Formats: sequence, structure tokens, C-alpha cells
Amino acid sequence: MSGVMVEHDVGTTDSITITPRAAQEIIKIRMENNIPDSHALRLGVKGGGCSGMSYVLAFDEKTREGDNVLQIAGIMLHIDPKSMFYLSGTILDFSDGLNGRGFVFNNPQATRTCGCGSSFGV
Repeated sequence: MSGVMVEHDVGTTDSITITPRAAQEIIKIRMENNIPDSHALRLGVKGGGCSGMSYVLAFDEKTREGDNVLQIAGIMLHIDPKSMFYLSGTILDFSDGLNGRGFVFNNPQATRTCGCGSSFGV
């Protein structure tokens, strides 16, 4: 059940970018919750939300069949093939501003989004 392993420590691949702020927050969450280094960050999309699709972020212990396995900015990512299609070109950032605190997905494929920032349509 191995996926495709691609390593990039500069914070970006052709498909996904993780900003330094997002990487720092992911590491902070991992440490605060005692999540082992063996758990990767699962980045994905699922149907639902007010615009049709929602983003998914969770720590996952196992690689699933067909997963793309990426190392970006020191963060191990697991992304299923369907999600990779919808996330291509996405910049994962973290905001702690006036509009709230949380991860921000800047997805060039999203043709519409909603006010919550976690739902999009293509």
C-alpha cells in the first residue's frame, strides 16, 4: 500500500505549497497533542459544505492505497488521488488575524467559496 513519495523541504511542490506559518502551526499542534512523528498530515477534500466540497486536515497513522506521500517543509503529507486532483496548486497558509484563527486554503481551482473559508466549488 505504498504511495508515491516525493520529498521537498523548501515548502512547495508543483502541486502543494505549505507556508512557514502553516508549517509552524502544524508542528505546534503535533507537539501540544503528543501526536507521534510517525503520523502524517492527511490533506484532502470531501463532498459537502455550503459550496459543494470541504477541506480535510487530520493526522493519520497509515498510508492508504494510492496515496501521494509528500514531504514539504518538514511536514509529511498523505493525499489521496481524488483530493490531489482538486488540491493541485493550493497554498496552505495559517492566519491569526481579525477574520479569525485557522488554516487558509488558497486554491486556484476553486471557482467559488463561502464565508467559512473551508468550503469550495470547482
